[in-house]
Amino acid sequence: MPAATAPTLKALAHPLRQKMLRALDSHGEANSTTIAKALGENTGTTSYHLRVLADAGIIEYIPEHSTGRERWYRTVPTDRRAPEYDSLPEEDKAAYDAWTQLRIPDELRLSQRMVDEYNKHGKWLNLSRSSAYYTVDDLEALFEDYISLLNKYGHSREDAPPNARRLHLRFFYLPDENQGA
Repeated sequence: MPAATAPTLKALAHPLRQKMLRALDSHGEANSTTIAKALGENTGTTSYHLRVLADAGIIEYIPEHSTGRERWYRTVPTDRRAPEYDSLPEEDKAAYDAWTQLRIPDELRLSQRMVDEYNKHGKWLNLSRSSAYYTVDDLEALFEDYISLLNKYGHSREDAPPNARRLHLRFFYLPDENQGA
């Protein structure tokens, strides 16, 4: 699956849309009215932003639940890997930067929660640290294997076994700060 596209990044680079996606992830399916109530927004605003997310392929319209003007939506599996920054046209770098800035506070909160709750969740929380020498080709292969494993073992809300829980998984790598480039 390719990295996020510029239209996807632009759609994701909005704080209300990020909140709406979290609400959809929590509720599974929703319409503009249920999202508006959950977030304290008006339905015109949520309806517009739901259409933007749908046009970007991040969520999808559910025709079998919709009647008249009431349109229901659900999230779809979307690859939200960041594209290679230097490959982006200048006009798309702003969307990428905005998307990144929106994500950082949530990522920091999630990391802090992992530290605070490490001994609270038993086998539902685990982590690993490692350091070794890799080439760029090694890292690209490792990352693709990681994505394949996520796809192999992860389930959608609809096909998840009864004992499955929604989990947050993160993977990153960065050079050792004590070793030059």
